[in-house]
Amino acid sequence: MKNRDFDFWIFITILLLLALGVSMVYSASSYYASRNFDNKEYYLIKQLLWATIGVIAMLVVSRLDYRRLAQFSPLLMLASIILLVLVRIPGIGSNVNGAWRWFDFGFASFQPSEMAKLSIILFFAYSLSKKEDALQSFWKGFLPYLLIIGIVDALLLIEPHYSATILTTAVAFIILFTAGAKIWHFIIISIPVIPLGIYFIVTEEYRLRRVLTFIDPFDDPTDAGYQIVNSLYAIGSGGIFGKGIGQSVQKNLYIPEPHTDFIFSVAAEELGFIGATTILLLFLVLIWRGVRVAMHAPDKLGSLIAVGITSIIAVQVIINVAVVTSSMPVTGMPLPFFTYGGSSLAFLLVGVGMLLNISRSTGSKYKVKRGKY
Repeated sequence: MKNRDFDFWIFITILLLLALGVSMVYSASSYYASRNFDNKEYYLIKQLLWATIGVIAMLVVSRLDYRRLAQFSPLLMLASIILLVLVRIPGIGSNVNGAWRWFDFGFASFQPSEMAKLSIILFFAYSLSKKEDALQSFWKGFLPYLLIIGIVDALLLIEPHYSATILTTAVAFIILFTAGAKIWHFIIISIPVIPLGIYFIVTEEYRLRRVLTFIDPFDDPTDAGYQIVNSLYAIGSGGIFGKGIGQSVQKNLYIPEPHTDFIFSVAAEELGFIGATTILLLFLVLIWRGVRVAMHAPDKLGSLIAVGITSIIAVQVIINVAVVTSSMPVTGMPLPFFTYGGSSLAFLLVGVGMLLNISRSTGSKYKVKRGKY
């Protein structure tokens, strides 16, 4: 693989998103951290540490040949499944608010679901790139990959971690579709999945409440609709130019844990319509460049990895913004590079490192060199 400069636009966009994200984590969490830990920089320090580790990992991975990395994907996939099993065992995994999603090491915690997302992308891309017309047959081609998705989803559901289940499934399906899966393959599996999904919603009270709250969050603004109502208040009160960094009112215990999945609401309140739009435009640039890398990749493997990494960012942004604006029922989907979380940020930056690595081997007409397009 020829060693060319990586995509400048992806790199600079990531740095801008990280700078904005860390700033917003501090702003959104300062009051909450001061109240709970008597240290308003509590979350800022941790996020800065993980962001630094993630950027270093991104730069290292950007120098490693993605083809060599992909060769380890079967082992990575197996390790991810084993860790998803172990995290559910009391005494090994850590239970937080009724969910078994973390390994707690004291100084840091680790979510195996983050590793599983990256493993799915690498393993599917590696396997599909080695087989021509692998997905032409439903039974011999499509079904084996569907079984792998089913195993990972089942393990995520028993944690439970519904947002990770949705994200992993969506990204896996995007890769399969890009690799040549037929539309009728997805139609076939939707026939049992849609009724099953409806059954799970109506038979579990809290899931049904989320759907009903989505229909009219102001029907119960002090209980079921509390989080989304305060999110809408935050977004609406930001106006055009916002209240200014650190000036959010809704972050002061109105939005529960504002530095997590509803951080975009705080950003919209403090930075206004212009700031929120700027954030979305930066994500749009990143997604556009990711698609360009996928289109110009030198081989099928690089193209599918780029599709997967770009999709995992795009799907999270779409769902997160839809949730905080009450455009879909509430689910705990993080906003990439903004939502507080160590392992999720680190693994996402590793994925971006692979995207940068693939961009090194694209055609010279596409490359960005010395700041020129």
